[in-house]
Amino acid sequence: MSKNEHQDTDGKSKNSSWQSVVSDWTADKQSFDMPWGKLMMWLFLLSDTFVFSIFLTGYMNVRISATAVWPSPSEVFALTIAGHHIPLVLIAIMTFILITSSGTMAMAVNYAYQGDKKKTVYLMIATALLGASFVGMQAFEWTKLIVEEGIRPWGNPIGANQFGAAFFMITGFHGLHVSAGVIYLGVIAKRVKQGKYEGKGYQIVEITGLYWHFVDLVWVFIFAFFYLW
Repeated sequence: MSKNEHQDTDGKSKNSSWQSVVSDWTADKQSFDMPWGKLMMWLFLLSDTFVFSIFLTGYMNVRISATAVWPSPSEVFALTIAGHHIPLVLIAIMTFILITSSGTMAMAVNYAYQGDKKKTVYLMIATALLGASFVGMQAFEWTKLIVEEGIRPWGNPIGANQFGAAFFMITGFHGLHVSAGVIYLGVIAKRVKQGKYEGKGYQIVEITGLYWHFVDLVWVFIFAFFYLW
């Protein structure tokens, strides 16, 4: 084969490849095998990741640059139980609850794809209850800091003023996500029980699980950066 013939063959092959790509995209075919609902949830979680990353980065910058004494988390978030001063006990319980809820959510997704509607609903309700208990404990934590310690978003009598602003902003924003997740879980569990997704499939349960796992993962970073540092 001559050099010119070889070049002509390569050119035709490339043209054929591009024509095939153009044909696929213009034929109204599904280019990515992912439901729109799942794709939109991933995009939402990606944007939320940026927001939480900015919050945590801002917190680290404020903590490092603070000139006043930064309160010790093991002292501020301690509870007195039976006369014993136990540091971070409430935070440890809250973390355990969220990690457990991630497990119940994963099982709910598994049973949903198996078609076991009853177990799916029970596990989603259990996840929502665990999330609600987390929010309740967070409300108790806030009450303790505001009433007993006198900490406010604009002031802190036991150290750097930025502590209150950073704490209430980050934990409050995360708590809002958990509260929304509890409502979301309740709505989807009710619709699953009513058989709304029997014809469509149970991908909505997996989408709900993506949101809940994200909320749990964010808490791990908050726990590490805010309570352990």
